[in-house]
Amino acid sequence: MAEAVLWGAVAASPLLVGALLALVRRWPARLLGIILGFGAGALMASIAFELWEQGVELAGHGPLIAGVAAGALCYYIAARILDARQAKRKQDAGGGSLAVGALLDGIPEQLVLGIGLASGEGVGVALVVAIIVSNLPESIGSASDLLEGGMRKGRVVLLWAGVAVLCALATVAGFALASVVGDGFRAVANGFAAGALLVMLVDSMIPEAQQKAKESTGLATVIGFAFAAWLALAA
Repeated sequence: MAEAVLWGAVAASPLLVGALLALVRRWPARLLGIILGFGAGALMASIAFELWEQGVELAGHGPLIAGVAAGALCYYIAARILDARQAKRKQDAGGGSLAVGALLDGIPEQLVLGIGLASGEGVGVALVVAIIVSNLPESIGSASDLLEGGMRKGRVVLLWAGVAVLCALATVAGFALASVVGDGFRAVANGFAAGALLVMLVDSMIPEAQQKAKESTGLATVIGFAFAAWLALAA
């Protein structure tokens, strides 16, 4: 259990660190867009080379696709609710949408991490670095947007601290549930994370990066994809 707590904290900590980095300085819009583009590419690689491949290996395409559909639908509904709330306040929901995506991705992803630890599977350095590469830009971008939208610094930190804690607790929950769930559950969890991420990428993260970094977005995304794919394949 101590191992699950440790790795859960390590995997979730970039979410809070990114928010704190957004507080330390005001990030230029272009640099922020490049960071978001890099993170989007890293998340694409995570979907392709970790979540999808592992899900198919665990239980085949059926449970994985069911999870993808559920994750996509949950993110879509959550984002529309957030959009409606922000519209009443006449604010942009971009940063909040990224936070929702991080939560809906992080919980099932770290559930799977906890189950893997309980099953005796090791945690590679490459996997940890890949999680940091994808989570850090996501939280920096979201926190920066929320601050620009007028949210108080304390609330931004509390929001991302809450997301990080929930994701870390998911690793512990996965460790505890390992004896009562099978490969089908893990495949569905992988699919759920992948589905939520895909909708978030297309609806929020990539448009936000494009708006800020303009023509540099595509190049940053490819670099992020290539780096994270290399890490995943080296694991």
